[in-house]
Amino acid sequence: MLVNLYIDNIAVIEHSEIMFESGLNVLTGETGAGKSIIIDAIHAILGQRTSRELIRTGASSAMVSALFSMPCDEVKKSMEECEIPAEADGSLLIQRSFSQEGKNVCRVNGRPVTASILKEIGRHLINIHGQHENQDLLSPQLHIHYIDSMGGLKEELEQYQASYRKAVSLKKKLIALHTDNAEKERRIDLLKYQIHELESADIHEGEQEDLLEQKSRFTHAEKIAGAVGMAKSAFLGEEGSQGILQMLGEISSSLQEVSNYLPQLNSLASRVRDLTYEAEDINEELRAFEESDYDPRELEVVESRLDELYRLGLKYGPGEEDMIKFLKNAKRELEDIEISDEQRQALEEEYQTAALKAKEQAEALSEKRRTVARRFVQGVKQELVFLDMPHVELVVAQELCKLNSTGCDELQFLISTNPGEPPKPIAKIASGGELSRIMLAIKNILADKDQVDTLIFDEVDTGISGRAAQKVGQKLKETARNRQILCVTHLAQIAAHADHHLLIEKHVSNGKTFTNVKILDFEERKQELARIMSGTEPTPLQLQGAEELLKKARSDT
Repeated sequence: MLVNLYIDNIAVIEHSEIMFESGLNVLTGETGAGKSIIIDAIHAILGQRTSRELIRTGASSAMVSALFSMPCDEVKKSMEECEIPAEADGSLLIQRSFSQEGKNVCRVNGRPVTASILKEIGRHLINIHGQHENQDLLSPQLHIHYIDSMGGLKEELEQYQASYRKAVSLKKKLIALHTDNAEKERRIDLLKYQIHELESADIHEGEQEDLLEQKSRFTHAEKIAGAVGMAKSAFLGEEGSQGILQMLGEISSSLQEVSNYLPQLNSLASRVRDLTYEAEDINEELRAFEESDYDPRELEVVESRLDELYRLGLKYGPGEEDMIKFLKNAKRELEDIEISDEQRQALEEEYQTAALKAKEQAEALSEKRRTVARRFVQGVKQELVFLDMPHVELVVAQELCKLNSTGCDELQFLISTNPGEPPKPIAKIASGGELSRIMLAIKNILADKDQVDTLIFDEVDTGISGRAAQKVGQKLKETARNRQILCVTHLAQIAAHADHHLLIEKHVSNGKTFTNVKILDFEERKQELARIMSGTEPTPLQLQGAEELLKKARSDT
């Protein structure tokens, strides 16, 4: 359950700490007050992609943290796999910060994690239902996932998908083996030529870099020799002049002689001696470069090899790693093409076995879906009756098709909202309000299929009002008895059913916009419900109506 959400410098929210409770938590406020910003902040701590545009104007960075109590077993399992330490009280703290420079830091219980790990953990913490999910109902290819969730068919689907992937992979290999013989021979000749050319070149990673270094050294050999010679002359001196080594020795001796009269000079003499030793070492190391004998023919060899690598790079890839990878792939492809008839027959038999297994698993999965679909229809229709849609007919149309990643079913939901009308695809029938209630009904019957403790409904009231809104409020309240629900709404009929009512307020100060979150008591809830219903400063009569709405919501539970 989400206990605490802290937001820092996100959009119009400068600093805000929001406390949530179990049951139904409702968030209301005027349009643009910042309700969607709170949902964006929750998306961030769940590992979803963030944007620098979320950072408050004038701020260099933003931060969100969320504290959860007693996460489910799936979360604990993910934490163990990622070696994230558990707190003694079972709590879970997620922190995420991001800056204008693009720096993004995620932490779970103080341990740095990647956004992908955060996303994996987050999907077991909160389930967010927004308007985009209503649009999922308009996509028939997504309907099958609701049936699989209802039936708990995840394991069966994964087993089928493993068999299906194996069969597809074997099929691709067989297709490659049955290519035209003439084309196959041409391909074999080309591959053999490419393999021979690359193997003869004997390419090694890092070779080009070493050759360029050698070329630079050979090209500037005269300049290098001159510099080394000058340094040697400076260290050793020339005829009639002292070198650096001799002068340092004399300086050290001279200072040492007078150190008895001025002891402070003793340390200076020691430092000059150290300089002498260092200079002698440098002079000795220079000898290796002085004795180097550069043969112009070596430069020719290096340049020739670089030209060869450049020519091969144009054909097989710019770098040694690319050319070596090309060689490995060419060898593998040649081996696949030259596979023997006996191996081809074995591959054919293996494919037939894998395809039959996938087909049997898909058919078994399809049969289970038919059984689940009947329970799904019955459950959704019961929910819709309560949600003031008693005449809706729902049909799960299921037809067999070729094997694909989900099995052998083409499945979609058909509805009829008026008696006597034949069921048709949801996209052609349902209004926005009907979509919201259908999705809420589906969410309710699937609620016990996962361990997620917190559900968020973002503007579930789209397209509904009056009695339907009252029913949606009651259903949200009912669902919240066994888990935490956060609901963003613009309807008083829904807000009246809240166990905890939070008001999102926006105000302007010193030319800047700020958003605050306030937990309302009973009297404040009356004011807010009256404002929602009237859109203006509420009258005493409207306040009385708001109070009656609150009392009715209590009596409904």
